[in-house]
Amino acid sequence: MMSWLDVLLEPMGFAFMQRALLTAAATSIVCAIFSCFLVLKGWSLMGDAISHAVLPGVVLAYLAGIPLAIGAFGSGLFCAVATGFIKEHCRVKEDSVMGIVFSGMFAAGLVLFSRVNTEQHLSHILFGNVLGVTDSEMLQTLIIAAVVTLAILLRFKDLVLFCFDPVQAKVIGLPVRFYHYALLCMLAMTIVAALQAVGVVLVVAMLITPGITAFLLCKTLPKMVTIAVTVSLLAAVSGTFISFYIDAATGPTIVLIQALFFLLALTANLLQKSIKPRQSAPIA
Repeated sequence: MMSWLDVLLEPMGFAFMQRALLTAAATSIVCAIFSCFLVLKGWSLMGDAISHAVLPGVVLAYLAGIPLAIGAFGSGLFCAVATGFIKEHCRVKEDSVMGIVFSGMFAAGLVLFSRVNTEQHLSHILFGNVLGVTDSEMLQTLIIAAVVTLAILLRFKDLVLFCFDPVQAKVIGLPVRFYHYALLCMLAMTIVAALQAVGVVLVVAMLITPGITAFLLCKTLPKMVTIAVTVSLLAAVSGTFISFYIDAATGPTIVLIQALFFLLALTANLLQKSIKPRQSAPIA
């Protein structure tokens, strides 16, 4: 009779599960770190915009026979630059501009996809297929995740100041415009890495949920990053295992577990707020 440990380790006997766990773990870590900056910078909608805007680039890259990551990165970067250009040259607010740009590019991608006779490929890009990643796709994800994570850690203090107070950052001589576009480039790269795990539709959840969850539980950025990475990594690993046992889609399972962690953090935050006034009330 198999023990619970044998049952738990059974999936690790398959090569596709080993690749899936590595890919999901790498994706979860870089998305969690980046989500903290997106939350603090107020760029949650930007993450949503770029994640949807990569679709036409993916299709064009597929038709041209070049790596999909190149098309996705180029399309996402074009969306970010176009948003900034339109915002600077008209009176429309940034959130409205992002809505117009990303919805237009996403629609263009869907139209292109409808002309490509490969529905399986469409499903893979939209919803992810982490259990089906190849060795080359896994290596691509690991490299992107490592480069973005290392870049953030090397310039952590400068990025924190840029996110909290860009005016002060400019006064002390930091290249604010450079950091602005560097963050956008890294955001596009992070989205490219996450496409293999959860796809276009759900990638925004991995870029927002860990940061919001950690934001509810702490007040300092180092702790926020630590909690976000922990929550995201736990969700990625447990979601991959659970999806294997219940025969469900891995990406949605990971995102669902992240949502459960957020609900737990929200509940803890509300309970803490309800208890504090009672503790501070004078004793009769």
